[in-house]
Amino acid sequence: MTATTEQAVETRTFLPVLDDDAPPQHPRPGLGKPTSEESFTLIGTWVAALAMSWLVTQRLLPLGGWAWLVVSWFALGILFTIVTGFMSGRRVDVVDRVAGAVITSGALVVGAALVSTIGFVVFRGWEPLLHLNFFLDDMSGVGPRDAFERGGIAHAIVGSAIELGIALVVTLPLGIGTAVFMTEVGGRFAGVVRTIVEAMTALPSIVAGLFVYTVLIVAIGFPRSGFAAAMALAVMMLPIIARASDVVLRVVPGGLREASLALGASRWRTVWHVVLPTARPGLATAVILGVARGVGETSPVLLTSGVATFMVTNPSEGVMNSLPLYIFKGARSPEPMDIERAFAAATVLLILVLVLFVIARLVARTRTTARRRGLLGRLRRLTQHSARTRETT
Repeated sequence: MTATTEQAVETRTFLPVLDDDAPPQHPRPGLGKPTSEESFTLIGTWVAALAMSWLVTQRLLPLGGWAWLVVSWFALGILFTIVTGFMSGRRVDVVDRVAGAVITSGALVVGAALVSTIGFVVFRGWEPLLHLNFFLDDMSGVGPRDAFERGGIAHAIVGSAIELGIALVVTLPLGIGTAVFMTEVGGRFAGVVRTIVEAMTALPSIVAGLFVYTVLIVAIGFPRSGFAAAMALAVMMLPIIARASDVVLRVVPGGLREASLALGASRWRTVWHVVLPTARPGLATAVILGVARGVGETSPVLLTSGVATFMVTNPSEGVMNSLPLYIFKGARSPEPMDIERAFAAATVLLILVLVLFVIARLVARTRTTARRRGLLGRLRRLTQHSARTRETT
């Protein structure tokens, strides 16, 4: 009886009692959207900083121009943020506001630089883009002062496509195979290969062009052609694809490999049926990033390909033009018409790179449910294959 009473006392629940004499609880800052007061303080701070910077640079000091205005606006905005932060919050709130202002300002600067670059290129080359022949014709028989109704970049687009296609055929198996060796095989030599791949990622493009020019053209005697340019692009694309694929394969959970091996699958079947299909979206992203790197390279193709004004479809017959070479040649011309055509070709190249990156982002976004269903299906097939193997043995 005594033990039962003690157990009841021990399991009794005591509810907290509200103390009327206790000081008010300090309000905790919310983690959601800022309140109206915080938004008003933020906007008012930067508006006041803009007004003060205009007064200082344009009226009090001889610092005319928008550059001094922007620099002083940023400095005064950070100063006013610190002052208003200490007026309404604690030190941690001030640090948070200053860090947010600095990060937001950096993002705005990068965005402004990107938008201004794209806008300047499109503004300088919009007129040739309005003519359909610019995308369907080549420049054979077209003079530098001819109107935009004649000539186009079809030969450059076809040349870039052929060179990238050959480079992709070379780099796709080598890049993914190198990543599989570094991730799945391992060993001492894998560390050496990873170091070489990381070093080649920062390889200057002119070095790749000189390497292919020395080996393929000077030493072997192969003519300057689209194939030589494709080999130079392959040297540039290979470390990008291998490094990105290595990172993707490392993300694949080790439990999938262990489950496949536990079901009786060999190491090769595990890599082929489990690891590579799981990392397929990431591998596609790596390939597209490598193509986006190679499509805009100028130095390698300048040394190994040469410039042609007519359509060339055979990569081994002689010089072959490409979009970077067309832009380079047109930008160096003293004729305004050639310069505008070069800016128009640069706009097409920017759109092509943007499309490649958008495709990479879309391919990388796969549904988790579909991936899980695919993994379960592959593991089920591996289980059935291992069961049939045991029955036959």
